[in-house]
Formats: sequence, C-alpha cells, structure tokens
Amino acid sequence: MPVTGASRDTDARTLTLTASFDAPVERVWTLWSDPRLLERWWGPPTWPATFTRHELQPGGRSTYVMTGPDGDRAHGWWRFVSADPPHRLEFEDGFADQEGEPDPSMPVMVMRVSLEERTGGGTLMTVVVAFTSDADMEQVLAMGMEEGFTAAMNQVDGLL
Repeated sequence: MPVTGASRDTDARTLTLTASFDAPVERVWTLWSDPRLLERWWGPPTWPATFTRHELQPGGRSTYVMTGPDGDRAHGWWRFVSADPPHRLEFEDGFADQEGEPDPSMPVMVMRVSLEERTGGGTLMTVVVAFTSDADMEQVLAMGMEEGFTAAMNQVDGLL
C-alpha cells in the first residue's frame, strides 16, 4: 500500500496524507497532469472519476464526476492556484452541481501536493488538505474523505 501516513491537525484544520511510490518524481507527476491517468485513481475504487475538463496551470480549472456502484453521481471542480512541475501543485477543490458549477452550499478545500525524490530512489508524495473552518473540516471528514482519499491513493501503484 502506497499510503504511509494520514494525520489530522484540528488546530490548523488540515488533513495530511503521505504516500511512497517506487517511481521517479516525473512519472508520479503524470498522475496529476494526465486526465486519463487521473481518472484511474481519483476517487475510491467503487467511485471512479471522469474528467470533462483538466487545465493544469495557474488559473486553470478541472471538472469531474465520480459515479458510484448504484449509479449515483458526485460532481466536483478544481481551480489551480499554482503548479511547479513536477514537484508542487496547489488547487482549490470543491463540490459541484449537475452542470459542474461550484455548489456554494458545500465546503471548498485547498490541496497542496508535493512530490520529493526519496533517498535511494522513488517518490514521496505529501498532500495537505486545508479547510477554511472547523465545521467544513468536520463535514467533509464525516462524509468519509480520509478513507476515500486513502483508498484512491492506494490504487496508484498499479498505474506506475
């Protein structure tokens, strides 16, 4: 399993996941930059994603839908704040309506991704998810974000 750690910091309102991969940083970066690869791991195994837009550049946007085993659909969006390929990525992540537009009634998170070469080879990926309020953090974690994100990241080895 690639995920090596998950921790919550309620004071800082963050969730941090770390994962280790036996692949170079450049290859792990493609998991974020290539929407067809992203579709194969973003979301838990039973909720695969389909990206309809993916513009990985500052100011760019992504839209996607995850489809559950019973046909339920969950829409999401990203807005890229910064990108420093192949090492860093920062984006806002939110829930969307059926048309892919941001749902203002749901929380927005900021995700900061860093990819570092491990000593001896391979890549350490750290994803820090920051929430704007305690209530937002509680709501998203109660929806199973930590478990879902961990299950999603544990699908990556098969793609590398």
